[in-house]
Amino acid sequence: MTDDERFKVGPVVSSAHLANSALPEVSEMEFAIAMGNHAFQRWMTRCMAAAGAPGLAPLEIQVLHLVHHRERPKTLADICLVLNIEDTHTVNYALRKLSERGLIAQGRKGKEKAVSITEAGAELCQRYGQVREALLIRSLKETGLDRADVSRLAALLRALSGSYDQAARAAASL
Repeated sequence: MTDDERFKVGPVVSSAHLANSALPEVSEMEFAIAMGNHAFQRWMTRCMAAAGAPGLAPLEIQVLHLVHHRERPKTLADICLVLNIEDTHTVNYALRKLSERGLIAQGRKGKEKAVSITEAGAELCQRYGQVREALLIRSLKETGLDRADVSRLAALLRALSGSYDQAARAAASL
């Protein structure tokens, strides 16, 4: 046996028993998504702390950016739909924490309760964007990453999320 054969590593997975399937590449992808998700959440909290708001959870940061998106009021249902969140109480808790910090304001959108960004929230989002540009985007650009590849990856991840949603609905019916 050669050194190359002895040190050959197969796909990088967290659960070999799940990789033993008709499509082992899915286990490799799932492990990569899990690692990427944890890194992304760690990045969001550290970037937000650097922007001046330590202590915000990743969901609170995502909700804040979504509330600021297009500077239009959002309902709880809007936020949950866009972020693909089923547990509305987690978003409600995030909204309450953001409101307590003065980053969002509560109001009405028709008959529904709605939230909108405050001036302080918009300024924080802008600072977050500046830190993101300086530390992440510049670094990624230097890698020579192909923008079209990044866009295709995003489209693939969105499509895969639909498959996981459908499988979750099927599992709930068992």
